[in-house]
Amino acid sequence: MKGSSKPRAGAVRKAKGKQVGSGGQGRQALEGKGPTPKAEDRAWHPAGKRKAAQERYAASGGKGGKPAGKVAGQGSRSGAPRGASGASRRSKSGDESEIVTGRNSVVEALRTRIPATTLYVAARIEMDDRVKEAMKIATNRGIPILEVMRPELDRLAGEGGVHQGLALKVPPYEYAHPIELLDEIIASDETPLFVALDGITDARNLGAIIRSTAAFGGQGVIVPQRRSVGVNAGAWKTSAGAAARVPVAMASNLTQTLKALKERGVFVLGLDGDGDVSLPGLSWAERPIVIVVGSEGKGLSRLVAETCDAIVSIPISAATESLNAGIAASVTLYEISKLRAGK
Repeated sequence: MKGSSKPRAGAVRKAKGKQVGSGGQGRQALEGKGPTPKAEDRAWHPAGKRKAAQERYAASGGKGGKPAGKVAGQGSRSGAPRGASGASRRSKSGDESEIVTGRNSVVEALRTRIPATTLYVAARIEMDDRVKEAMKIATNRGIPILEVMRPELDRLAGEGGVHQGLALKVPPYEYAHPIELLDEIIASDETPLFVALDGITDARNLGAIIRSTAAFGGQGVIVPQRRSVGVNAGAWKTSAGAAARVPVAMASNLTQTLKALKERGVFVLGLDGDGDVSLPGLSWAERPIVIVVGSEGKGLSRLVAETCDAIVSIPISAATESLNAGIAASVTLYEISKLRAGK
């Protein structure tokens, strides 16, 4: 109604509950959260990770790697474990036999006693020393030799494959279990030295890392089940036979596997150009170690980097932006091998 002093409905906000004044409500915010904790007391800080690693090392009696008991997800060889800390010993589902092609690659694979089921030889092939040696080794080992037409070899080699009249059929790779592999190394009274791959998808990098691991005293390579290359024909070829000597383990979840290894006294060192620890003279070289190598493009994933006890960098000249994964792993393995030999 015109001239009425009564407020319209909804114009006045009704108070809910007891009204109080400001009464020092901001005092707590002004007081702050106290002094900043030291770097070594912050679990996420590199110094905090180093302190935690030192405490683990001291708790293990300075030896490391000695299991205090079974970790969740660990099993025996009679029953392959399926926990988060590892994966089945069987090859990746869906994988089929691999084909190694090329005269040099086939001969080298046969020399190193790579597991093989069939040697394919092109009809009317030119018999040079490599072909003769391949056929001789296959005969001595009882590997069937099949003579096939070149179109069939072309199909086996795949698009872009160069077979030179020779191809070798290799069964699917049988992966080890990470924790079982660690137990085997500890039982043999050796100091564990593993390389774990985080996002490596190039088979040549995997083969090169397997070869370097064998050359510098490493006992195994760990690959994730997903978003990673497996042991295929390309890896066999690049490893130059080392894949027949160095076991490759598969982890269903790399982060959980690294945590399980840490619980067993293994120190996890990630490689990154911006690392807080320099590789030369690495103080942890004599301890059980797993080196984690990230992809060339993205590097270490966030969760894996947070799991590492330290991030190690390799000093390089300013003219070189970075090293590829295979070379970075080789340099690190060499430095650790040199430091261990010196002690």
